[in-house]
Parts: sequence; structure tokens; C-alpha cells
Amino acid sequence: MLAFKTLSQLYIRYFLIILIALSSFMVGFDLMDNASALPSSANLVLIYIMYKSFYAIDMMLPISLVFAMIAALVDLVRSNAMVAYFAIGYSKTRILTPFLSVAGVLIGLYITLHMTNFARANEFAENLRETSEFIRPTGNLFFTHEGNYIYFGNLFPLTKKAQEIRIFTFKEGRLHEVLSASEAVYDQGYWNIQKAHLIRPPEILDFHSSGIVTEDDENLQVLQDFKPKILDQVYEGKDNFTIGDGLDALELLKNQNVDVTKITSGIYRMFLSPWFALILMVIFFSYAPVSSRFLNLSFFSFGAILVTLLTWGLLFVLGEFSNNKTLSPEIGVIAPILILFTIMVWRLGNPLRRVRVKSRQN
Repeated sequence: MLAFKTLSQLYIRYFLIILIALSSFMVGFDLMDNASALPSSANLVLIYIMYKSFYAIDMMLPISLVFAMIAALVDLVRSNAMVAYFAIGYSKTRILTPFLSVAGVLIGLYITLHMTNFARANEFAENLRETSEFIRPTGNLFFTHEGNYIYFGNLFPLTKKAQEIRIFTFKEGRLHEVLSASEAVYDQGYWNIQKAHLIRPPEILDFHSSGIVTEDDENLQVLQDFKPKILDQVYEGKDNFTIGDGLDALELLKNQNVDVTKITSGIYRMFLSPWFALILMVIFFSYAPVSSRFLNLSFFSFGAILVTLLTWGLLFVLGEFSNNKTLSPEIGVIAPILILFTIMVWRLGNPLRRVRVKSRQN
């Protein structure tokens, strides 16, 4: 128990140092690049820095977990603590458990944060920089729902309002009705329109038809369960939606003949991609020397950092390919994680095979 506490504290200390350093560098570089474009209000600048810090943590937390593991391993080997643990009977699994336990809890917390507006921190920061507002209206939003076509001139996700609404209703491939309204408010699962103007073309175009029918109607409810956040984030093509918004969008759009590749890719990345850190931690631990006499620690740390950066960059690029629909989410997100997991299992199995061969020879 004492060793678990000692190793956990060592790992957490290195993790916090590395995460704060990387996040501070990222925020500082952004401030130098965008200082002239920031709002004149000091309060808004501080809020901008806060949101950018959240975004930096979002980007740097998984890689900080791996870097902290590398630093902790180098510390244990250089101080001969690794040899001491093995000498008193600790197994590799027992030494590795504190690192994986802490990393697993942090990754779980990291995924949980993406169920909140933490996932939209960069969007809020960019809105502050460009308009001095947290959320700006989305303009010219055009989408489909149950075979109908809907247009919103302006969407205000924070107040759950929309302006300049047009809904084109089709039946059996023919235009049945056109609804136009100046404003709609989302409440109790529906977009509520107080006053709307309806236009209905004749069903049969001939000399006996009554022509176009127009009328005004009040208190209409349309677009059930189409939440403002779903419209703003998903239909506009953004990938910084929360997990809840993404799952709601998948449930709503699964039977709407709408391409949900970007939504699926975003959800896969939030749930699966962070676990690459835990997999790399196990792989690097399997390569770590027991003593500095068996391997050059500088070479080991340099190689581990290089592999981490290359893996992290490759996963990010493949994830962006998935978001842009160049690759399917299964190939761009799931397949790389499975490959890394396979390598980890292979590395864990190699020492066991060597032990079995030696025992048979004896």
C-alpha cells in the first residue's frame, strides 16, 4: 500500500508539472498571436484565457499522461528505486498498477468533462475574440427533417430562439406546404411558432384548380426534439459538441437519411482516442530497463517521447480525416487504437513466452 501511494504521488507530480507547462505554453503562444484582436475589456480577456486554458487541457491531457509516465520511469531507474522494488519482491504488474490506476481515473474524468460545455471551450474563446460574446448566432442554417426542408435565417442556441423560419413540406415527392414565420422558440421538445404564414400550391395543376391557397395560423409546434444545440453544432458541421448532444443527434437522425459520419467520428474520438495514452504507458514500461547500466536512459526517454509525439500526431490526423469524411470513423479512429492495443498485448506476451522457453530447456 505504501508503494502504491509513493508511485501514485510520483506520477501525479510529474503529470501536473507537464500538463501545466504544456498548457501554459499553448495559451501563451495563442495570446502572443492574437493579442491585438482580443477585447478591450480586462474581464473578457481573463475569461478568454480561462477558456483557452480549458482547450489547452483538452488537447494536452492525454499526451501529458504519457510524458509523466516516461519521466517517472526515468526517475525510478536513475535513483535505483526500480531495482529496489524488484529486490523486495514486487512484480512488474504491482509496480505498473499505480500508474495505470491514476491514468485510468484521469481519462475517465477527461471523458466525463466532454459531457459538459468543456468540449466547447475553444468555440467560446473564439467567439469572445471575434465578437466579444460567448455564443454568436448561427446564420443561414439549412437542413432536412423527415423528408422536409427547413431554413433558419438566424439561430440563437443560448436563448433557444430562431428567426426567419421557412419549412418546405413534401408529400409523395411534391411540394405540399410552405410555412414562413419571423420567430420560433424551442420549449418542451418542440419549436413553438406563435404566428405563421402558410402557402399551399394546388395538388393538380389544371384550369379547374383553385390556385395557390394562403392562410395565417397561430400556436404551431414543429420539429420535435430538434434541440438548438444539435442544430447549431451538428448541422453546422462543427465537431466540438458534447457527448450528450452527439448521442441525441444520432438518435434523432438515425432514420432521417442524413450522413452522421462526422457525429460518429466525434463520439468515437471522445470515448476511444484518450486511451492511447494508457496503452503507450504499458508499452513503454515493457521496454524500460531495470537499471541505467542496461540501457542509456537518454536514448530511452528520447525514443519514448518521439514515439509518443508521432503516435499522437498520427491519431490526430486520422481523426481529422474521419471528421472530413475522407476515412470512415472505424478506420480513422477505431482501427489505430486496436492496432496499438494489439502491440501492447504482443509486448506483454513476449516475456511470458521467453519464460516458458527457458523452463522447457531446463
